[in-house]
Amino acid sequence: MHRTKRIAILTAGGDTPALNATIYGAVEQAGQLEYEVIGIMQGFAGILDPRVPHLPLNPLLTPIPELSPRVGGSLLGASRTYISADDPQALKDAARRLERLGISGLICIGGDGTINGMQPLSDYFPCVLAPKTIDNDLGLNYLDEPNEWTREEGKGGKAKYHRSPGRDEIDLDEIVNYATPGYATAVFVVAQAIERIRTTAESHRRIGLVEVMGRQSGYIALGSAYGQPDIILLPEVPLDLPLLESRIRELYDLQQHVVIVVGEGVVDEEGRRLGEVSTSKDPAGNVRYAGAAEELRRILAERLSDDFFRKRGVHESADSALFTRKVGHTQRGGRPIRFDRFYAAQLGGKAVELLSREQNNSLAILRWTPQEGFHTGGLAANKLRDRWGIIHPRQVHRSLYDARKFQLSRLGRR
Repeated sequence: MHRTKRIAILTAGGDTPALNATIYGAVEQAGQLEYEVIGIMQGFAGILDPRVPHLPLNPLLTPIPELSPRVGGSLLGASRTYISADDPQALKDAARRLERLGISGLICIGGDGTINGMQPLSDYFPCVLAPKTIDNDLGLNYLDEPNEWTREEGKGGKAKYHRSPGRDEIDLDEIVNYATPGYATAVFVVAQAIERIRTTAESHRRIGLVEVMGRQSGYIALGSAYGQPDIILLPEVPLDLPLLESRIRELYDLQQHVVIVVGEGVVDEEGRRLGEVSTSKDPAGNVRYAGAAEELRRILAERLSDDFFRKRGVHESADSALFTRKVGHTQRGGRPIRFDRFYAAQLGGKAVELLSREQNNSLAILRWTPQEGFHTGGLAANKLRDRWGIIHPRQVHRSLYDARKFQLSRLGRR
C-alpha cells in the first residue's frame, strides 16, 4: 500500500510580512508531490514541547483555507527559541518527536538566527531552510565572503569576529539571496514613511531623522532610496560628523529642510553603536538597539546650534528644529507586496524540492542575472559558514554606497 510522505514546516525568529506566502508555496509544491505537510506551532519551541503542537496544512493535499499568502504574520506563530548545539539530548528528543509524527523532513522558515539554530538539528534530522528576513542579511555578496572573517578571543573567553577588507567591487549576479522575503515590503513601508515625513519637514522647515530597522546590516536603509531621502546613513560606514554636518548645512540652505534615514545600527568614528545605552538583550540574545536617530539628533543640535536656524528665519531652537521618527514594527507587519508574495511562495516550493532530493542542511536561495532575471536555486548551508562554523549576517557591500554623498552608488541604484 502506498504511504504518503509527510514533511513538517515551522517559522522561527522575528515575523515578516511574507511568512504565510512561503508556507503557502511550500504546501502547494508538496501537494503536487503528494506530500502531507504538518505545521509545527511556535517555531522550535513547538519541537521542544513533548506534545509537539501541530496543525495539518493540506488535508486531501489541498491547502487549508485559513492559509493565505496575502496575510502578514505567520499562521503557525513564531518564536526566537532555538535548540542549543551543546544539548545533544534535546536534539535527539526533538528528532524522535518528529519521527513519531511520521515526519521525514523539516522546513525551517527564518533568517540568520534560524539557520544557525538549524545547524545542530540537521545532524539528527533532515532539515532545509526557506529564507525570510526584512533585514536582507541572510546570504552572501559573493561566495568567497565567509573567508574574510577573522576571530579574536575576547574577555571571558567570548570570541569576537571582524571582517577583513574584501573586494572593492561586486557584480549583482554574484549575490546569494538577492532579496529575502519580507525585505521588499519593509522597504515599501519605509519609502512611504519618508514621503510622508518629507511634507512635514518641508512645511515647518525642519530636519527629520527617520530610523529604520536592520541591526548591523544597512539594506533597509539602502532600500529607503525609493522614498528619496536626502541623506542615507548605513551601519557599515562609521559616521564622518564634519562631512555630515557640512552636507546638512548645504542641503538646508538649498531647500530649507532635510530628511535623513538612519540605520538603527549606525556607529560613530570609533565603531561604537550610536545611542546604545543598555546592554539588555532581546529574546534572540542580541544587544537591544537603543535610539541611534535620537542620539544623532542630539549631536546635530549641538553642532548646528540655535544660531544656524535663527539666521535663516526659523524662530525655533535647534532642539525643536530637528525631530526623529522610528518606522518601527510596521516594517515587519501587514500585507506583503506582490514581489514578496510571489518569490516567498517560489522559495517555499524550492525548499520542498530540496527535501524531496534529500538535500539536508541546505537552503533555498533567490538569484538574479541579466539573462534570467530572478530565479530560485539551492545552496549547501556550509557555504555560508566561516572557518569556525559561524554564519554571519550579511552587510551592505561598499560598492553599493557612496560614502561621500551619503547616497547609493551607481551600482547601488542599478
